[in-house]
Amino acid sequence: MATPLERLPVPVLRTVALAPFALPAAMRKRMVGAPIRMDGQQLALDAQVVLYVMKMSGRTRLVNDELAEVRAGMVLGQHMLGGPPTEPVATRDLEIPSGEHRIGGRLYTPAGLAEGSPLLVFFHGGGWVIGNLDTHDKACRLFAKYAGVRVLSVDYRLAPEHPFPAAVEDANAAFRFAAEHAAELGADPAAIAVGGDSAGGNLAAVVAVQAAADPAGPQPVFQLLIYPAIDNVTERPSRRLFREGFLLTGEDMNWFREQYVANLRDPADPRFSVFHSENVAGVAPAYISTAGFDPLRDEGEAYGEKLRAAGVAVTVNRMSDLFHGYLNFLGAGRRFREATLELASGLRVGISMALASKTTGRK
Repeated sequence: MATPLERLPVPVLRTVALAPFALPAAMRKRMVGAPIRMDGQQLALDAQVVLYVMKMSGRTRLVNDELAEVRAGMVLGQHMLGGPPTEPVATRDLEIPSGEHRIGGRLYTPAGLAEGSPLLVFFHGGGWVIGNLDTHDKACRLFAKYAGVRVLSVDYRLAPEHPFPAAVEDANAAFRFAAEHAAELGADPAAIAVGGDSAGGNLAAVVAVQAAADPAGPQPVFQLLIYPAIDNVTERPSRRLFREGFLLTGEDMNWFREQYVANLRDPADPRFSVFHSENVAGVAPAYISTAGFDPLRDEGEAYGEKLRAAGVAVTVNRMSDLFHGYLNFLGAGRRFREATLELASGLRVGISMALASKTTGRK
């Protein structure tokens, strides 16, 4: 059920939500209380203010309501704290075939980008249950402009209406579509990357592993994995440390899992827990960004170690002062935008280095 505050008109909600971020730092610190320190890390002040705003609005975790309201809540969050859209970036909605289905997509093209550019196929987060093209529109625009790439955002089918492996099938279909229609998308077919946040990071990693297992098919040149859900079998310390109080809770994760894989007998299935893939040698180079105050932190970093041990070029960068979902708070102060711009830089450099390595024959 919507909280009393959420019944206000969206412009009013936005004004109320953003007001604390306009205060001097000293006032914000007094408002939110003592700094939050855990596991040798200190939460950024902007992140602490977001938690304060959510608490004041009656929201302390992602899943509080019926499915329709959970989905609507994520959209509302973008209106409140997503910030203004990055411009100038042109968009075009399109359809992507996936087996007997057709799913939505949105192509982002920053002004001045030449034809034959790199392309990022992006899968949004939301536990495979919530999220859509609009909830990640601001992030895709930022990546397009500041990474100097086209972005194809994919509206894959969501659970529980379409449980596992529907999202995996759609993700693979979207990557193949991008490779086969690169010219129509204005992209270089040899410079197509995959990426996503949270559940979308899971899908991007699965696409990269499955592509590597079929060397005759198209291969992503790079993968951008943002606080990805990688291992749904092993409970590492971060799952226990941060299971309460930092947006994504342990209860939330259980709920998402029940919606997505209620029909899955083996949670180690690599299409779900990609960490348990038998062979990751030969997958695309990766940039993995984790968040310090995130239950998924340790598994993302463990996956980076696994890729590195298999000879894959990988960069693992922990945003130690942020929590899970920071990509969706670009309008909340400065720190979230700074972190996302760092991702864009990692994407730009990573694709460039991967293409240079291919040209010189190195892996």
